[in-house]
Amino acid sequence: MELNIHKEVTALQRLGATQLRSRYAEVFGETTPAHNKTWLIRRIAWRLQALAEGDLSERARRRAEELANDADLRMKPPRPKPADAPQATAAAAAVPPRDPRLPPVGSVLARVYRGQTLQVRVLADGFEFEGVVYPSLSAVAKAITGSHCNGFLFFRLAGKGGDR
Repeated sequence: MELNIHKEVTALQRLGATQLRSRYAEVFGETTPAHNKTWLIRRIAWRLQALAEGDLSERARRRAEELANDADLRMKPPRPKPADAPQATAAAAAVPPRDPRLPPVGSVLARVYRGQTLQVRVLADGFEFEGVVYPSLSAVAKAITGSHCNGFLFFRLAGKGGDR
C-alpha cells in the first residue's frame, strides 16, 4: 500500500494548481479556495495516506478535543477606545516622551575616544556636538566614528541591563 501512496505523491507533484484543486475535490469531497501547490500536495497526500492506512485513533481524537477545550481563549473583546481619545493623542503626539536614560537638558556628556575628550550638550530637541545639532545620540556617534553605532552604548548610557 505504501508504494501506491508514494507513486500518487510523485504523480501529484507533476500536476498544476488547477488539476490539484480538482484532485482535492475528489479526495475530500469539497472544493478549496487554495491555489498553493505545495499545500495542496501535502493535504491530498495526507488524505490519501489516511484513507489507505487509517485515520487517527479514537483515543488520539479524544485527546485532541481535550486539548482544544483547555485552550486559553479570550473571553471578552478588547475595550473600545474613548471617544475623546483623538484630541488627547494629538496633544501627546506633539510632545514625544523623553527617554529616561537621557540626562537632563543642558547636561554635557563627555567621552574619551581615540585619545580625545569629546563633549556633547543635551538639548531639548537634540544634541549639540562641535556646533552642529544632531537629532539623536546615534547620529552624533556616527559623526564621530564614521560608522553606525548605538548612541546610548557609545556614550555609556545603556540603562537597564546594559550598565557599564
